[in-house]
Amino acid sequence: MIQKENLDYKIGLLGGGQLGRMLLQSAMDLNLDVAIMDADPNAPCAHLVKHFTLGSLTDYDDVMRFGQDKDLITIEIENVNTEALKTLETIGVEVYPQPHIIELIQDKRKQKNFYQSQGIPTAEYVLTESKRDISSYLHMIPAVHKLGTEGYDGRGVHMIRTVADIDKAFDRPGVLEKCIDFQSEISVIVARNGRGEVMTYPSVELSFHPEANLVEFLFSPSDITDEIEAKAQALAIEVITKLNMIGLLAVEMFLTREGELLVNEVAPRTHNSGHHTIEANQTSQFEQHLRAVLNLPLGITKMLIPAVMVNLLGAPNYTGNAIYEGLFQAMQMPGVHIHLYGKKITKPFRKMGHITITNKDMSTLKVFANQVKNILKVKA
Repeated sequence: MIQKENLDYKIGLLGGGQLGRMLLQSAMDLNLDVAIMDADPNAPCAHLVKHFTLGSLTDYDDVMRFGQDKDLITIEIENVNTEALKTLETIGVEVYPQPHIIELIQDKRKQKNFYQSQGIPTAEYVLTESKRDISSYLHMIPAVHKLGTEGYDGRGVHMIRTVADIDKAFDRPGVLEKCIDFQSEISVIVARNGRGEVMTYPSVELSFHPEANLVEFLFSPSDITDEIEAKAQALAIEVITKLNMIGLLAVEMFLTREGELLVNEVAPRTHNSGHHTIEANQTSQFEQHLRAVLNLPLGITKMLIPAVMVNLLGAPNYTGNAIYEGLFQAMQMPGVHIHLYGKKITKPFRKMGHITITNKDMSTLKVFANQVKNILKVKA
């Protein structure tokens, strides 16, 4: 790996969304110059960097043109052209996370097969080529049907609760996964640099929106025993080590009612389940991502104060120029930290921002979180 004491790198970031926006804030602290490519001329990062390139993240030629003069390329989204990234590696550009790992994680079918082959615990599943295949696996129902590729932010997932729901399934290659009777869903973010140094964040508990299949609340720390916490940390380390990945990895897990941990999915980048770390942990996930891909010493991940993160989603039935109702009232609440993503247009359940609330008492935090959710609305 390249190593420069003065951190004089030409860094390229594929994706200019909210994750890139928050990454830029950490990059500025280290005086790093980051160039960004995105297909949206109004992406949240578009007007925040000196070098913004308009281009398709999935187009081979666009990615090649963007990356060929860079020292290092990294990502804020998995939906990128990995063949171009592999070619860039051959001409000396460093790419982290590595292209073959991005490729594996892009396809939930390959991802599940990897867990199985490596002895990583995961839910029972079968691969399907079409919705018709599900009729051969009725014993799996109730189940979740996931698109193999292109699913993102709650899209690409259908619940198959009964045989009558099979018509809702995807008529494309996918994964049929048996529903898990779990007591909670947790996430552990783990980082690994080129020297093999590994650092994990304390686990967080995730609560999902019932309609949008998106995280609505995040609770840090999670309400689990010390024994389960140690197992979750070890499992996250096992996954990133067996992948031999450099960068930041969010490992989402089910905690079953029997106390077993099962890996659900992973994301090889900064993640919604780590937004609270900006205020609540010694090193934010965004700074840690930069440290990992640049082979710098990893930061201490200690939790400084308990936190709840609330996703600020576009209200149902509203599409148009975003208006934030209740903003002043929310800002008057103690411990409230508002992050707006700079998206001009709101749509139903679009991620428009997040709010992190910090307080030493978790019960107080939960009350505040529900108050903020009811006060701050995104409409048009």
